[in-house]
Order: sequence, then C-alpha cells, then structure tokens
Amino acid sequence: MHSGSNPRPGEISLAHHGVLFLDELPEFDRKVLEVLREPMESGEIVISRAAQQTTFPASFQLVAAMNPCPCGYAGHPQIACQCTEQQVQRYRQKISGPLLDRFDLHIEVPAIGLRELQMQGATDTTEQVRTRVEQARGAAVERSGAANQYLSGGALEQFCALEEADRLMLEQALQKLGMSARAYHRVLRVARTIADLSGVEKISSAHLLESLSFRALDRRRMTQVIGSGVTSN
Repeated sequence: MHSGSNPRPGEISLAHHGVLFLDELPEFDRKVLEVLREPMESGEIVISRAAQQTTFPASFQLVAAMNPCPCGYAGHPQIACQCTEQQVQRYRQKISGPLLDRFDLHIEVPAIGLRELQMQGATDTTEQVRTRVEQARGAAVERSGAANQYLSGGALEQFCALEEADRLMLEQALQKLGMSARAYHRVLRVARTIADLSGVEKISSAHLLESLSFRALDRRRMTQVIGSGVTSN
C-alpha cells in the first residue's frame, strides 16, 4: 500500500495472482509484516482513510526467507555461531506466531558442503516437475472445482476425509506440537496436495506425516512426538 489520502495498490496487490518474495524476513518492520495476515487469509486488503475505504485484490503466494540467527551460522557444522541465546531469541521473535502460522510450509535449509555441491545426482527436470504439478492441480480442480488451497468448511472435510485412526493421529500430533486450528486446516490441504502429487485419491497417514513435517519448525521435537505415541497405520 502507498501512503497518502488516495490509496494506491502496493506490493501485495501488485503481486496479485503471483509470488511475493520477502528475503531476510525479520529485517522488515513488524507492523508491516502484521499487515500481511489479513490478505493471506482473505485474498484482499482493505485500506481505511478518514473519508473512504478501499479494497484491493491481494491473492498472492508468499515466500519468505530468513537466517537461523543474526550472524547466520546457528547450527552450522563448521563455523561457530557468534550470537548469544538472547540475541537468537529476539531475532526469531520478530516474526509473530499468528503470521508464522499462516505459512503452509516451513522448510529448514542446512548448510551444504563443497563436496555435496559438486556431486551431480539424478534429478527431475523443470519440465517434469511442471507436468506433475499441472496434473495434481488438474485432479484437484476436477474433484472439487477449485485448487486445494481454496478448500474450507464442508468441502475441506469432504475432500480431505480421513480414516478414524489417521484423524486421531493428526489430532494427537497437533496437540503435542501445540499447533492451532488454523494449522489443522493447512495440514489437511497440504496432505491433500501431497496425495495428488503422488497420483493417489485417498489421503494416507504417510501424506499426513509428511505434511506435519513441513509445519514443525523444530524437527527434533517433531521426531520425538511421532516416536513417542503418535502412531500411523
């Protein structure tokens, strides 16, 4: 949003039906980041001024990146982190829980050594990945009339139906990980997409566990939760 008496579309509206990438996420002003919460849910942004209220479209895919700590070396296998525990905590707390909760996928990218970079393994081409994604999206639209990200309410429960054992497993995991009801819906949508990418109509426990792994910022805690009472078929 641009300031002034006459609101104009800002970055999030200009990214409508596209991707908005925010690098070094904690370096943005927290008030600016909190504004993202509304459009991430509704797909639009409402700007209020003394004389008028204007609504702009803002349905975008938000991608953000951040370092694990201010110096960037927390968890590095060879370089020691120079930050104190308090500095790391303050850095990570710049991103509020409610905002972080609205991200479907949380992915940790560990440091990669030179030897690993030089290794050339067999990987899918961009065209192969694109074809698989298009097929999965087509299956979703054919099934429910919309992409999985738009499933909500009764449609979400209908097209993301689970076996009773899988439902209980998911509820236990969410409870032990302290995740919200919003996270529950997002886990279901991502699991539905994982199943579609696999060409499978029914969501299984494997799809749920993979989806959960993308929500848990602490992978060690996630492993402990799964291994200490959360069972799958």
